[in-house]
Amino acid sequence: MSELRVLDNLASVDAAQWDALIDDGNPFVSYAFLRGMEEHGCLRRDYGWQAHHLVIVDGDRLIAAAPAYLKSNSHGEFVFDFAWANAFERAGGDYYPKLLCAAPYSPVPGPRLLARSEETKKLLVAALVAETERLGLSSVHVNFLLETDLPAFDERWLQRFDWQFHWHNRGYRHFEAFLTGLTGKKRKNIRQERRQASESGLQIAMEAGSTIGEGDWRELHALYETTFDMKGNHAAMTLPFFRHLGRTLGDRVQVATARMEGRIVAMALFMVGNSTLYGRYWGSLVEVQGLHFELCYYLGIEFCIANRLQTFEPGAQGEHKMARGFLPTRTHSRHYLMNESFDTAVRNALVHEARSREAYYDELMEHSPYAATPAQP
Repeated sequence: MSELRVLDNLASVDAAQWDALIDDGNPFVSYAFLRGMEEHGCLRRDYGWQAHHLVIVDGDRLIAAAPAYLKSNSHGEFVFDFAWANAFERAGGDYYPKLLCAAPYSPVPGPRLLARSEETKKLLVAALVAETERLGLSSVHVNFLLETDLPAFDERWLQRFDWQFHWHNRGYRHFEAFLTGLTGKKRKNIRQERRQASESGLQIAMEAGSTIGEGDWRELHALYETTFDMKGNHAAMTLPFFRHLGRTLGDRVQVATARMEGRIVAMALFMVGNSTLYGRYWGSLVEVQGLHFELCYYLGIEFCIANRLQTFEPGAQGEHKMARGFLPTRTHSRHYLMNESFDTAVRNALVHEARSREAYYDELMEHSPYAATPAQP
């Protein structure tokens, strides 16, 4: 007899059973990633995160799971609902806490309903709504869904989408083969940026997480913190968590490094799925023309070509990525607002938002970097 349980951490879950539910090897819902954040101080109530995972078990066997969190704010989600919260609270309601199903701090499309069958996915969706109602919450949100998860949500859920910029491998044999598909201007600019980085005197390389030492992890984390401090944001990922990633995920963590006399002075951190490379964090102590693009984009593209990965997702936002070969790709979220009047108001607003975002896509594609824009996969 299967049973639904709610967990305030993943300590009691078998790691192998959890990971067996993830078909695409997405590292951001892996046991090591999610449990590591719980263990190493990345998810705290004063940051607005409280683990509230839903799992379905049959005896000792894990059948399905949804990584979920009680949120007392909307930070670290990247599907922005601040306007919804303000409107609901101006009307006298309490928008927070809410229930969120997502990978914390990670604007990365991936599986959110970890289950083998459509029927079981629908059970998880129903459980998310039931738990929201049981706790008297305003809403439940599921962010950055895969398209394969969308059929589990009925029409009562609000549909929302946005765009990210992704690179797709068209069977390129090497980086120059990729460049030949771009317009002449874009091809020239990329070669110039790569030349600027290569002539900087820095030692630039892609390094596997399993090869990075303790001292290097300290330098990498300091660079990550510096970037967040410069932007006035809070760096939630801790140094112990960075070390945990290298220890548990090994070569599924890749770091593009720029070294000066052996010391890492700039870096871009990546994670690897079965067919996708994910760009995450960047930091630098030096000002070098072209270095950001070399570490964050071009080494990643080379890595995908060499390892036959199909997609490179460098992170949220950034129209400048289009000039480097990345094209707008649709991302999906679903939202269930318990108050029906509020639901109606937001639903109407989303119609206008969708039209605006479709027009934005058309505008972007007028500036495609490709001589002949390839069809979306």
